[in-house]
Amino acid sequence: MNESEIVKVDNIATRADVILSNIAKFWFVVAVIGQWIMVYYVIAHYGGALLAGNTGVLESPNGNQSGLIALIIHVLIAVVIMGLGPLQLIPLIREKFPKFHRINGRIYLLTIFIGSILGLYLIWGYEKMPGGQAMFVAMNIMVLLIITFAILALRNAIARKIKQHRQWALRLFMVVNGGWFFRVGLMAWILIHQAPVGFDPETFEGPFIIALAFAQYLIPLALVELYFWAQNKADATGKYIVSLVLAVATLVMGVGIFGAAATMWLPQV
Repeated sequence: MNESEIVKVDNIATRADVILSNIAKFWFVVAVIGQWIMVYYVIAHYGGALLAGNTGVLESPNGNQSGLIALIIHVLIAVVIMGLGPLQLIPLIREKFPKFHRINGRIYLLTIFIGSILGLYLIWGYEKMPGGQAMFVAMNIMVLLIITFAILALRNAIARKIKQHRQWALRLFMVVNGGWFFRVGLMAWILIHQAPVGFDPETFEGPFIIALAFAQYLIPLALVELYFWAQNKADATGKYIVSLVLAVATLVMGVGIFGAAATMWLPQV
């Protein structure tokens, strides 16, 4: 291979890296916008009512006061996780404000651990969990993954293994937002099919709900692993393919965000 051919190959690889990076950033921006819309909905819809002492806006999973209190705290923690969590993944904030990154990271991980414990309490407290047995199993697995990834992200941060810390933090971001991905995925499915295909909207059970119960965190995890592979090991062709996959995922996610915001969140504000 002569010098001009080497330069051409290098240019193609550089272009592929730039496209992959930009598509990944665009996916992240769309996801964060969608999460912050949900945060706004939760604060506007539930916040005022709860401050006024109207706990009737939330329904205890087990019919007991303890379940209601756990659910209220869980909702508040979800606001913190979705509101502050994405800031941990923005390089500019991490580099320009390292002290904020460390403090916010501690708050983020603490709320995740507390939220996970409460999540398990709520999951096991349901007399009949929406989505049936598949949802029960899937949610238990998701909570265990959240706790595991949070521990690994923290351990690598303490050990100053920055690359590994960031990778586990990204994996954590994917699984800890599984509930949000579930809602977005559900609305994307309904909008694409123009009907609740594959499940009964009354009982909220069916093959699609079973699949989505696991897909809510397995698909996001698969996407981030694909991104790591493309970023570190793939050739230019591989990077282009993964960029295309991320672009399609972003489009579907955007459809789901629009559907959720237009039908579930903003109308109740």
